[in-house]
Amino acid sequence: MKGLTEELLDRPRAVRAGEQLDTDALLAYLRGRLPGVKGPLEVEQFPAGYSNLTYLLRDAAGAEFVLRRPPFGSKVRTAHDMGREYAILTRLRPVYPKVPRALLFCDDESVIGAQFYVMERVRGVVLRARAPEGLALSPEVLRRLSESFVDTLAELHGVDYAAAGLGDLGRPEGYVRRQVEGWTRRYYDAWTEDVQEIETLERWLAANLPSDSGASLIHNDYKYDNIVLDPSDLSRIVAVLDWEMATIGDPLMDLGTTLAYWVEPEDPEEWRQLGFGLTALPGNLTRLELAERYARARGRHEDLGPLVFYYAYGLLKVATIVQQIYYRYRQGHTRDARFAALAPLVKACGSVALRAIERGRIDRLN
Repeated sequence: MKGLTEELLDRPRAVRAGEQLDTDALLAYLRGRLPGVKGPLEVEQFPAGYSNLTYLLRDAAGAEFVLRRPPFGSKVRTAHDMGREYAILTRLRPVYPKVPRALLFCDDESVIGAQFYVMERVRGVVLRARAPEGLALSPEVLRRLSESFVDTLAELHGVDYAAAGLGDLGRPEGYVRRQVEGWTRRYYDAWTEDVQEIETLERWLAANLPSDSGASLIHNDYKYDNIVLDPSDLSRIVAVLDWEMATIGDPLMDLGTTLAYWVEPEDPEEWRQLGFGLTALPGNLTRLELAERYARARGRHEDLGPLVFYYAYGLLKVATIVQQIYYRYRQGHTRDARFAALAPLVKACGSVALRAIERGRIDRLN
């Protein structure tokens, strides 16, 4: 059983071409700062993810660490602030143990060409686009996992962020308007071609802004491949990863982002084909069931408001993130071949959002 469990763990691969680290400079920096580190360093890369780059460091004694750095070629410093992400992990862990332990932050860009931070490696299962070979994802398992998934989001939104020293992390007043305006601006800043669906969507969002629903610590990128699962009990979440976009803001906007990543069996075929993972497998809650369970967990069932708006906003945000990545590829700032095929996903986000708006619901969109 131990061997099978090891096989299920999230595994790195060889570093992609053009994204190598200077291991000699890195080792020289880590010595004396991470006690006991012994060279040489073995460096691998976790292959998924389209934003900040994540590497596994293994020293000669077998100790493992995870390094996070901005993507090569990115000029948007505020979108890849390593010091901010490191500070979030450092402050949050004492009150919310489902975050990796942050170990070291480096603001000296001469070491590997960018700021970076190092954290502990949390060993477990990560559900990416394909399940690890040998992993049994029965409907019963996925039902429990999807329930635990949304319960963890509700739990996160209940964290006392002031007690964690994160009260200055964001400005919750006017959050909804700023986010719609901000993601629309970022989309056009990364424009490569006209996409009528996105243009229609951003106009609808701007004309249908709800009032802010409250203020919570929000993750802003909460989805299956950003959680680590216990291999012996896939319904138990041991860590939440990728805190680069976390802030203090409207929790229902965070829920909307999560719903945008959640693909269902009854979604349009073109959307399912471009989907984000395993949420359409039998047993998973639907988007509406996720929202309803979240509302019960937060004690605000009558207070979810216009779910279609939050879902449509999440799809605009996802479309913009994808567009930014595609723009970077088109500009020649990255050679990651995965980015070449992202353009259809931008249009698909807009199409699904407009279906939800026209039908006044977030489910049964086929």
